[in-house]
This record gives sequence, C-alpha cells and structure tokens, in this order.
Amino acid sequence: MDVNDFKESSNVEDRRSKRGGFGGSISLRSLIMLAPFIKMLLRTKFGWAIIAVGAFLYFSGVNPLAIISGGSSGSSTSHENKEASFIKKVLTTTEEVWSRELPKYGLRYYKPKLVLYRGHTTSGCGFASAQMGPFYCPADQKVYLDLGFFDELAKRHNAPGDFAEAYVLAHEIGHHIQNLQGTLAKVQRIQQRFGNSPRANALQVRVELQADCYSGVWAHHAQKKFRVLEPGDIEEALRAASSIGDDTLQKQAQGYVVPDSFTHGTSKQRVEWFKRGFLTGDLRACNTFK
Repeated sequence: MDVNDFKESSNVEDRRSKRGGFGGSISLRSLIMLAPFIKMLLRTKFGWAIIAVGAFLYFSGVNPLAIISGGSSGSSTSHENKEASFIKKVLTTTEEVWSRELPKYGLRYYKPKLVLYRGHTTSGCGFASAQMGPFYCPADQKVYLDLGFFDELAKRHNAPGDFAEAYVLAHEIGHHIQNLQGTLAKVQRIQQRFGNSPRANALQVRVELQADCYSGVWAHHAQKKFRVLEPGDIEEALRAASSIGDDTLQKQAQGYVVPDSFTHGTSKQRVEWFKRGFLTGDLRACNTFK
C-alpha cells in the first residue's frame, strides 16, 4: 500500500513509552529467566543499587530490559516506529475518505483517536491489554492498538503485509462508523435482553461482518480517489480476514468448531463481506442485519 504522499494523522495518542505500555511489558518468562541474576545482585550493596535503578526505570515507564538488550532493542524499536508511521498515514486515508463519504448518507464524520500502546493501558471501556487484540471503544471513540498484533498476524496467522495491517485498522474505524450511525448502541440494548446466549453472539457476528464490509468500502474509495493500492494488496486483506475467522481460530485452538460461540463470523463470511464493500463502495450494501 502506497501512502507515502500522506501526512501522519494528528489524531493519535502514542502511549508506547508510558507506564502501562512499554514499562509494563516485562513478561513473567523474562522475570523467571532473570531470577538467578537477581538473587546474585541481592548479595551485595552494589547489586541492590542496580535493582533500585531498574525499579525506578520500570515505574518511570522505561523497560530496563530494553536498555540491557541494546542493539536488538534498537532494531526492534526502529521497525515498530516504521509501522507506527505507516498506520498513522493509513488513519489519515480513513479520515479523508469518511469525511467525504459519510455526509452522502446524512451523517457528519467525527474523527476518532487512535491509541498506540504496549502491553496494557486504560480505555473508556476499561482495562486494555495486547491479548485482547485491536478494538474500538464507543465510550471514548478511540481505537486501541498494540502494534505487536501485526507480528502475531504475520507469524501466527500467516497473514503478513502492509495492507493486511491497514485492513485491521479500517475494520476498527468501521465500528466507529457504526457508533456514529447508532448501530452499536441499538445492538447493545438488544443484547442485554438476550444475556450471554447464542442470540447475543449472533448479533455480534453481524456487527463484526458489517465492520468488515465498511473496511471494504473504505478501500474502494481510497483506491478510487488516491490510488493507494499496489499489486497483491487486496489479497493480503482477504488472507487476513480469512485467517481470523471464528471457525479458523477455533480449529487452530481446540481442533473443532462451536458455531454458537462465534462473535466475528466465519472466514468465508468475513472475506465475502469485505469483498462486497470493496466492489460496491456503498454503505447500503453492508446491511448484515437483514
């Protein structure tokens, strides 16, 4: 995806260097590996001083392990900063497209914020962690994204590519469109009546598939207006949509599928709704609630 001519969106909160993001990302595995070293440090006053400095850095929002690892951390940070710059430019394309397109449907587009973080952070919808994956919070109208998710998408789900990453963001922006339309609030009211049941899950599937379709609508207009697509981009998005379908994920995790527990739709459904949005460029073609 070619977004080199776009500026990075200013509607971004970059919390990656704050506590709860980078500083809070030391894993239990890392601590276990460091246990013998920590025990050795505890035997001397100098060791206690090192521990004190490490604790100070950690609670100041800096990961001391990144400093210890030196060059490899710098390389990793450089890669992540490039991803951050790319996703900020993709956000700009969504702002350009929806600011032009949504008024055609009688709605004004209010630009959402994108929150970049590491490990965990807080949101208007409560605690947010990398394990939750990217999500949109209607309470504060922000999209939350740990960039590490893209590594997981590429390595664990075999769906690499810059447009696969763009699709993920566009899907979450799709939820913002639904929020502006009043769809999310309406569905939530109905789900509360159903409680924790297959009917509530089925409604959530419709919400997610519509967000997939909206991401396709964005791709349609981004290409039509700005010619941002490169060969293979749409295939990347379709591969990503397919790889994170409920049926595919459940087969990978447990070897069998439980349709009543679906919340995002099957791989086939996610691909079909993205394609529908991309081919039509029309929000009205994305009525998954029929």
